[in-house]
Amino acid sequence: MTPDPDGSSEPRPDASDPVFGSPGTAHTVPEDVLGLLSGTFTASLGLHLLQASGAVTGGTAGVALLLGYATALPFWALFAIVNLPFAVIALWKKGLDFTVRTALSIGLVSAFSVLHNLAFPISQIDPIYGTFAGNLLAGIGLLILFRHRASLGGITIIALIVQERWGFRAGWVQMIFDVAIIVAALWVVPWQLVLLSAAGAVLLSLVLAFNHRPGRYVGH
Repeated sequence: MTPDPDGSSEPRPDASDPVFGSPGTAHTVPEDVLGLLSGTFTASLGLHLLQASGAVTGGTAGVALLLGYATALPFWALFAIVNLPFAVIALWKKGLDFTVRTALSIGLVSAFSVLHNLAFPISQIDPIYGTFAGNLLAGIGLLILFRHRASLGGITIIALIVQERWGFRAGWVQMIFDVAIIVAALWVVPWQLVLLSAAGAVLLSLVLAFNHRPGRYVGH
């Protein structure tokens, strides 16, 4: 490991690092496939716990959960529909490769949501556990997707664009939007769950802000 030239105490991997390898090493196709499957499965499982808890979160997933509570429509369909307008933004700003990966990720989350409802029905769950565990899993899933040049659409696309263009961390951008979504939940969800949801959304944003920094991850 070589020291960071900007004076930071945090080491930077060099080309001979046996764990991280060369900063120019790209993911292979099988690695990308497994990354997309792992990321979407983990994120969708987190959303499954949130839905079982009656809680919400930020991003378009939070919007889909809110609409589901208000209309009783299935989450998998709402999640896909809510993300459709952002596909244009992704194609315009991030290119075809990112857009295709993101579209596949959105479809996989919707599909896994159906699978979780069939294979892992939850009749009762502690809302505190479900909210924090759900947001933690969703955050981990998003991290995996970010590192394989994908996202779950919506606000995360905007957050990544802001980070790449202006250096403002994606996690903080996500948190700003999430606050607005959580406040809107007061019209649909009991205030106690809204407060719990807000704390969970902060946890998700912190996971992204502390782990997805420009230049930190050497794979691409």
